[in-house]
Amino acid sequence: MNNSRPIRVGITGGIGSGKSTVCRVFKILGIPVYAADDRAKWLMSNDSDLKLQLTESFGPGTFLQDGTLNRAFLAQKVFSDPERVKMINALVHPAVGNDFKSWAEKQTAPYLLKEAALLFETNAYKELDKVINVSSPLKIRMARILMRDPHRDENQVNQIINQQLPDEKKNELADFVIKNTENKLLIPQILEIHKKTL
Repeated sequence: MNNSRPIRVGITGGIGSGKSTVCRVFKILGIPVYAADDRAKWLMSNDSDLKLQLTESFGPGTFLQDGTLNRAFLAQKVFSDPERVKMINALVHPAVGNDFKSWAEKQTAPYLLKEAALLFETNAYKELDKVINVSSPLKIRMARILMRDPHRDENQVNQIINQQLPDEKKNELADFVIKNTENKLLIPQILEIHKKTL
């Protein structure tokens, strides 16, 4: 392992798998976590270059008068259009990649986590040393999402799930798998990975 910088560990999992819960435990253990999806939202409203690119690609309605992202407008433009999804990803993912690199360089912990829903789908995992996949049965995930996101219906959730790699494939690609099921304790699994990565 390279001792001159923290080991870069990706953490991913399908929507509703429980990535955020797992990350909270790692944070308690003193491990810094970069939440890529949250940072993407922040960059889309705050990075002037990215804002310009988004406006040029999707039109002047992309931002509200106060400069914040017009999520409803963008969702309407992009949702269920695979080409436009690719277009937005091609703008946002490089910006997030650069933001992560500059954040990672400031960290001093033995390892750090990059939490992202689409680590494998965007090939971002190739820039990381290890990857954890949080795996959870589809039925449990669906119940969690519908409880957490009352604005989404089952059909919308299925559309999001279909854009993500199946769990089985993610488990094959990952270095570690955390099973977030009703009958398996999370904390012992996290502690085992923590010990192996330190």
